[in-house]
Amino acid sequence: MNESVASGPGYFLEGLRQLPDPAIRWFVLIPLVINLLVFCGLIYWTFRQFGVWMEDLFGWIPSWLSFLEYLLWPLLSMAVLGAVFFTFTILGNLIAAPFNGLLAEKVQRLNGADDLPDYELKDWLILLPRTLCRELRKLVYYLPKALVLLILSIIPVVNLVSPVLWFLFNSWMMSIQYCDYAADNRGVSFNDMLVRLREQRTGVWGFGATVSLLLLVPFINLVIMPAAVVGSTLLWERQIERP
Repeated sequence: MNESVASGPGYFLEGLRQLPDPAIRWFVLIPLVINLLVFCGLIYWTFRQFGVWMEDLFGWIPSWLSFLEYLLWPLLSMAVLGAVFFTFTILGNLIAAPFNGLLAEKVQRLNGADDLPDYELKDWLILLPRTLCRELRKLVYYLPKALVLLILSIIPVVNLVSPVLWFLFNSWMMSIQYCDYAADNRGVSFNDMLVRLREQRTGVWGFGATVSLLLLVPFINLVIMPAAVVGSTLLWERQIERP
């Protein structure tokens, strides 16, 4: 069954609406608090270091090109902020991974998956090694492709389309990131999950594109993680696990 791109935002919005559900409330709050602490810590550290970074970067510019500082300042600032939000996403996902797996499992059970182990919050240590291995597997998948895109980004002419390529790739990665929790709970290997996601790539990509865009919005991105876990779990259960 082929899903349109528009179905992706629909699943995300449904995940957002389900966050206050008492059945999953605590499984939502834990990743939310983790996200908040990581975000505040990174923002505090960035503001303390920002001036030093800018001085170091502009120190490479010859004095006769100092007028370029006015042009480069906004670009470099955006690059630093982009790196901060990217780091925030990686750290938040690594730390919250076991709780995200528990949240996905609860949503799966609420949608009729009675054949899954019934874990509770106290069981997060049991899930920790497994979920961290899956997170590292995603990084292994991500980094070589990101390196290729980074190289393309510095090639003249080609770099004109690199922002579009980055957005397409990051949207795909967001879908992989969050659908993986439900897939892992089902015992689906990472490679098999990729195959099944590609079979429904339009709807899957639409979901990831929604997450990628909202991650750029400060403060709203704090609730993105639990909403994306719930939404991607619904997408997996309804469209991929039981198409």
